[in-house]
Amino acid sequence: MADNPPLMDLDIQTADSGFYSGFAKSVAIPSKILVSALIVWAISVPDNAAAVLNAMNGAVLKSFASWYVYVVALFLILCIALALIPATGRLKLGLADDRPEFSRFSWFSMMFGAGIGIGMLTFATAEPMYHFATNPNVIMSETTGSSADNVTAAYVWSFLHWGFSAWACYALVGLSLAYFSYRRNLPLTVRSGLTPLFGKSMSGPIGHIVDIVAVVATILGVAQTLGFGVEQFVAGLNRLGFGDWIVLADGKPSAVGIVVALIVILGASTLSALSGVGKGIKWLSNLNMGLSFFLLAFFILFGSTFFGLGALFSGLVAYLVELPGLLFTVWHADGTETGDALAAWQGGWSVFYWAWWIAFAPFVGVFLARISRGRSIREYVMGAIIVPSLMCFIWFSVVGGTAIDMTLNGTAGDAISGAGQESQLFVMLDLILSGGLAWIMAAIVVVLLLTYLVTTADSAILIVNTINAAGEESPKGRLHIIFWGVALSLVVGGLLLVGGLGAIQTAMVIGALPFSFVMFLMCAALIKAVIKDGIRERNGVQSVHMDG
Repeated sequence: MADNPPLMDLDIQTADSGFYSGFAKSVAIPSKILVSALIVWAISVPDNAAAVLNAMNGAVLKSFASWYVYVVALFLILCIALALIPATGRLKLGLADDRPEFSRFSWFSMMFGAGIGIGMLTFATAEPMYHFATNPNVIMSETTGSSADNVTAAYVWSFLHWGFSAWACYALVGLSLAYFSYRRNLPLTVRSGLTPLFGKSMSGPIGHIVDIVAVVATILGVAQTLGFGVEQFVAGLNRLGFGDWIVLADGKPSAVGIVVALIVILGASTLSALSGVGKGIKWLSNLNMGLSFFLLAFFILFGSTFFGLGALFSGLVAYLVELPGLLFTVWHADGTETGDALAAWQGGWSVFYWAWWIAFAPFVGVFLARISRGRSIREYVMGAIIVPSLMCFIWFSVVGGTAIDMTLNGTAGDAISGAGQESQLFVMLDLILSGGLAWIMAAIVVVLLLTYLVTTADSAILIVNTINAAGEESPKGRLHIIFWGVALSLVVGGLLLVGGLGAIQTAMVIGALPFSFVMFLMCAALIKAVIKDGIRERNGVQSVHMDG
């Protein structure tokens, strides 16, 4: 009832002593068993694992493609609505006298680094280049692949996948958890976001299942991101002259290259995670943000800046105009060549991305909530959706635009388009610069990539531990941090070795599905909470917990 205070206490049982002291054993142990089983299965019987995962992936894409499209549209619409409505936009994620813990620069740096940094380095070149060659407009014969008339369309689809929709998935989870944790003093864990619907029952088995689903989705979503990063990191090491032993004949990382990369990345990540958010993660985030701006400045000075700015303007205008329709467009295989091609394209691109962002959402969402206390809903949504999206748009336009322009004007020939996505950025640097300067820029990219990989991995390790510890934010259980660091590296390494990125993508699309239903319920719970809290405030009923 809205005339009673909301639930402000959720008792999640944690162990008082022993190895799992401070952890919810009902979440931590099943999570470890499920992830360990996936690792053992993928490595011990790779053919069987690949066959089963592919069959499940096909069933998911066939049956739930529409669900992924519509539910992501809901996430974006809800976040924007809550920010724009005056009564909800001014609500603070915390108590009246709470102030943000981090400066806006550090806040934005941590959000951006954890949310999209690795993918930005890999896909800022690869995605515009791919869509420049083919996209739904080309399939429907509205534009011509690899021609000037296809540039704007290439950016519409790139912006769709990396823009507002992606960040809305993260923002929704973070907004839900911050709202219930900082206004109602509930634990900073995923189950708290469902308390308006299920009440105190979320402290029991149902709540345990929600958190377990979040942990597994997080591991698979982060594994997907790290998989892309590892491939590009190895390609970078090869470009720097570490030897051909780290890559295969086709340019893909060798087994030894994968192992070496994971030891470096996850070792550094685990050490950083042990130091906590305020130290290692904060400083690494600031470092990679600084290096990101340096790299962006390089492309503005030496790349095809005017071409990129033109692509940014035309692509952004077209994206904003077409977004309402794109959000709800679903193509079904209908037996025609065009219909089947559109459905296959959407399954391989848009649906894959929506699954990736949903799988990534518990990790980034909990992290966003952790660093956003004291900000209003309007500021939070602007900071977590609009600003990062604009940064991605600029990055994709300047970096990817340079690649497209060099391909169009013949400077690159097919050097960029013919390279693997993990190598395209390094190929482009070789074309812009000569000799030692190209090597230096490649080294900077490798360092930047490493900081993004470490930031993403150590943030994920801390977030998984936070969920397993019933929302306890402070780093605890060094052995548990080390376990998840090792487990994450084994998931990435195991799936890369037995099936490449395709195996990770398949597992991630499947793992994201259960959490997409959790996020849908979070939407309903958040709407219910905001409406009832508004009624409580008008009636003079307590709607936030009393500090202390």
